[in-house]
Amino acid sequence: MNTPNDILDETVRICTSLSRENSLNTMVSILVEQCLDISRSELAGLYFYPESGGTPRLVYKRGWYQLPDRLKKDSDLISFAEDCGEAIVLLERKESPFSGVLLDPKMNSGIILPLNVPTERLGYLILNSDRENFYTGDRFRFLESVSKFAGGLLHNSVMYSQLKDYVRKIEAMERYQKNIFSSMSDFLITVNSTGRIQYFNAAAERKLALTEEAVGHDFEEVFGKILTPKVLKTISKSELSGESVLGIEGILKIPSDNIDYSLNINPLLGKRGRHEGLTLIFKDQSAEKEMKAKMSVAIEERRLIKDMFSRYLSNDIINHLMESPELVNPGGSKKTATVFFADIRGYTAFSETQEPENIIEILNEYFREAVEIVIDYGGYIDKFIGDCIMAAWGVPLSNDEEDAKKAVGCAVEIQRLVASKERKFFRGKAESLKIGIGMHSGPLVAGNLGSSRRMDYSIIGDTVNLAARLEGVAGPNEIIITGNTRSMLGDSFNLEKRKPVMVKGKKEPIEIYNVAV
Repeated sequence: MNTPNDILDETVRICTSLSRENSLNTMVSILVEQCLDISRSELAGLYFYPESGGTPRLVYKRGWYQLPDRLKKDSDLISFAEDCGEAIVLLERKESPFSGVLLDPKMNSGIILPLNVPTERLGYLILNSDRENFYTGDRFRFLESVSKFAGGLLHNSVMYSQLKDYVRKIEAMERYQKNIFSSMSDFLITVNSTGRIQYFNAAAERKLALTEEAVGHDFEEVFGKILTPKVLKTISKSELSGESVLGIEGILKIPSDNIDYSLNINPLLGKRGRHEGLTLIFKDQSAEKEMKAKMSVAIEERRLIKDMFSRYLSNDIINHLMESPELVNPGGSKKTATVFFADIRGYTAFSETQEPENIIEILNEYFREAVEIVIDYGGYIDKFIGDCIMAAWGVPLSNDEEDAKKAVGCAVEIQRLVASKERKFFRGKAESLKIGIGMHSGPLVAGNLGSSRRMDYSIIGDTVNLAARLEGVAGPNEIIITGNTRSMLGDSFNLEKRKPVMVKGKKEPIEIYNVAV
């Protein structure tokens, strides 16, 4: 940079490089890197004003020194630079209103170059050197020429970048709007101010057999055979007056179907409320009625499930069944379940000496607490047989091994409660009453049994019968289970193997275990 030709050559070269780029980031990099290298400065920083205004912020730096992230907008340096719009040079480190141009304590010369266009301030390019009297003569002329040329290019690049962002936002909004219209079940059709079809959504295309060829055609020509003359006349009046018409009802007579519809007509307004056509929204009332009928069926199914199970299952299981009513097969279905019979020992002899009212009170006190334990353990109360509770795990929802563990855990808790001195039942003359529990796991059928007048969800099968037989085998305070149930428990309980027993209806002895309480 020794002659005017050198200055011109370097200026032309860097300006040519900037002119070839559209990317703002690349242009910023070229400007800072080339200005620092050609001027042989020690550090350089480019500061831009944010779009929202405020303090100039560092966007690119070069050099081994730490630069401030922002320039003080109220400083004398920036205030003067904003007012004059020209380069400011400080040739030595001294007390000065412009000392802020030196960005590091080791710097002794500095120059701040505004990057402006007539209508806007973009920012500043600041260069520093550790030598005094550095930014004079050729360096000054080179840097000033490049900064003035770069200001316009950077402004164009910023505008180009903003335009691309704006276009992307418009395209995203168009896609979003199109997705909304496509997801509508109503038929949406727009007509311009001359009565020609401008747009229709996917539902209208599908149900009304419209094709792209319909766009640009006269609405009455396309819909003359589908809509009645009265409706077409109403649409024409709305088009002329620009007033909305709501709730027109009729039948769309299309080749494949007759659609019961409700039509809303609204003016399509442009800038300053100018009338630019109509928006027609056809609501398919046939589909809506069908949907309402299905909803009524679903609501009724949920109500029946709640009525059927609310007294015998936990709320969590009831809610799950109401969400998935298909899990309760009205005709009955095969399940693998654990069935539980809990009977009061000594009840028959005791009841013979008591008044019926007293017996009912004693049973209800016991059932009140025992039933809560069964429900807490996720069991289903099938029925009460006199003084016996029949319950099952695995109906209507099943989880084989977990069901067996919950059933045995429930039986253990009931027996512990009966043995507890804190119990609130079996008091006074009934304190000698105990509980015997029998249990078996296996296949059964669960479903709605009864007639149109009365129907209950219940379980039947050999598994139920065998569990009932084992209840008779269990003594007071005992929980007798079969080998099938034991195989699902793992090491969760202390078990005592008992001698196999013969029960009614079985040719072979049944393997049994007593669960320690």
